[in-house]
Amino acid sequence: MIFSETLIKWYVLHQRALPWRNTNNVYFIWVSEIILQQTRVEQGLSYYYKFIERFPDIFSLANVKEEEVLKLWQGLGYYTRARNMHSAAKQIVEIYNGEIPSSYEQILKIKGIGKYTAAAILSFGYNLPYPVVDGNVKRVISRFFAIEKDISLPETERIIYKKLNEIFDIKNPGDFNQAIMEFGALYCKPGIPDCSDCIFTKKCLAYKKNKVSEIPYNPSKTKISQRFFYYIIPIYNGSTYLVKREKKDVWKNMFEFPLIELKEAISVKKLLDTEEFKTLIEKKSFTFISNSNEVVHKLSHQHIHAQFISLEIKNELENHNFIKVTPTEFPKYPVSRLIEKYLMDEKSMGYEKKKE
Repeated sequence: MIFSETLIKWYVLHQRALPWRNTNNVYFIWVSEIILQQTRVEQGLSYYYKFIERFPDIFSLANVKEEEVLKLWQGLGYYTRARNMHSAAKQIVEIYNGEIPSSYEQILKIKGIGKYTAAAILSFGYNLPYPVVDGNVKRVISRFFAIEKDISLPETERIIYKKLNEIFDIKNPGDFNQAIMEFGALYCKPGIPDCSDCIFTKKCLAYKKNKVSEIPYNPSKTKISQRFFYYIIPIYNGSTYLVKREKKDVWKNMFEFPLIELKEAISVKKLLDTEEFKTLIEKKSFTFISNSNEVVHKLSHQHIHAQFISLEIKNELENHNFIKVTPTEFPKYPVSRLIEKYLMDEKSMGYEKKKE
């Protein structure tokens, strides 16, 4: 209990003022937890405010189309979170009359809610004694107990849970969980934190062994795949075309320009001679307008090398999956951050440039 008391005292003095910490609204807490998955607080805060303003309760979220949810989520990344949240809202309304369940077994059955999110919602929203284990908590516990095993292994996670339960404050589960995550985020940071003034210097085994920089131990490196995207922007009478990504891949159900993906980079001249391009344009006559420089869009497990090629076509495209849009209609469609940044660049809109 000494650990818990010391930690919560630190938290009272140093916690950040965040809106989801000042509410008992379980729906708001759930929204914040989904937004903050793999997202920094600084980035997620504005999305949280936008989200609860547009969807102030679970019913308003459940009753809209997925496209509207994705549009509001645009730019935050990891769009599976938004799709799962929308599906979960429908599930909660249908099965639980809009009340997020307080049962651990029931809440784990909800789309997009795993062990961490379940523990967070139950401890913050219902003050139930479930410890949370995110990256920050793993780092604090690994260092405090000098756990030198591979952090990515299930066996190591079981050890972390066991050690965490030894110091967990079952009387103040919400405060304890908030405190240990905050301590990991603000103080016991990755790399080499300033341990000289740490509240746990006398007890931290990693500090005593001079191994703080080596723990958590993670020998595995994520393999980054390289993908080559060539977006074709066929312009016809001031309009162009978008298509919905429906395959199980990045940006599922988002919209983009017609895409040719290749296994390696090639010149635009060679691209226009490929079968993929000829199939896309369907042998329609066209005039080349411009192509962008290559942009490398970095995701967690892949780097996307993208180019945008603008063409003026003489006849409309007949692909039934294509949606014809004007520049003023773009804001209606949820798009990836990669597409959004391109659209924000006025110089990129080749057909507007030609008209001037």
